Amino acid sequence: MAEPILKVNSVTKCFGGLTAVDDVSFSVEKGEIVGLIGPNGAGKTTLFNVISGYYAPTKGNVIFQGNDISGKPPYDLAGVGIGRTFQVVKPFAGLTVLENVTIASFLKHPKKADAERHAWQVLETTGLADRANVSAAGLTLAGRKRLEISKALALEPSFLLLDEVVAGLNPTEADRTVELIMKLKAQGLTILIVEHIMRVIMNISDRLVVLNFGKKIAEGTPSEVSSDPHVVQAYFGEEAA
Repeated sequence: MAEPILKVNSVTKCFGGLTAVDDVSFSVEKGEIVGLIGPNGAGKTTLFNVISGYYAPTKGNVIFQGNDISGKPPYDLAGVGIGRTFQVVKPFAGLTVLENVTIASFLKHPKKADAERHAWQVLETTGLADRANVSAAGLTLAGRKRLEISKALALEPSFLLLDEVVAGLNPTEADRTVELIMKLKAQGLTILIVEHIMRVIMNISDRLVVLNFGKKIAEGTPSEVSSDPHVVQAYFGEEAA
């Protein structure tokens, strides 16, 4: 059996006396979509930030494609194939959609013409090509979230971290984003996703990892996790469990 593309080994992240992530381990196989879920404050975004290089782990390590990437900065990780989106979308508002994606494309395409050509290809994939010359500031929330995905894809990642790319969208916009995510999986991308919209995360994930108060409390298929009493208790309280 092939080695997992990502291994999180006993990762702990502390901020002073606060332990935000507590001894969490899991792996992601190539080609999978793994959902990272849990109540607010469970440590999901902190763990995302450790994996993507914004925080160094206090303990433990992160292995990507057989190499220890713990504490390496995001620009190094972008170079080896890790891209991510952010929960709070912040495009370069004074630039067009195409210019936003072209900036990210420079990582692998140093010449402007090549970077722009690649950016167009990404926008075709994400459905934003018809908005290429529109100011990023003029996009709707759904458009800005799709632009966030486009910027991450412009890095040509093999592993993509998606942080709440569906939250806040109406059902039609959410379904379009799910279609895009499944298209990216079909193209060979491996995806780790944080999402609060349960109908989305349950339908697209091959496996789920559940955090609560920084600890992993469950891992398995969506059907296994949804019936786990520890997960039910974390979301709905002891009586429901």
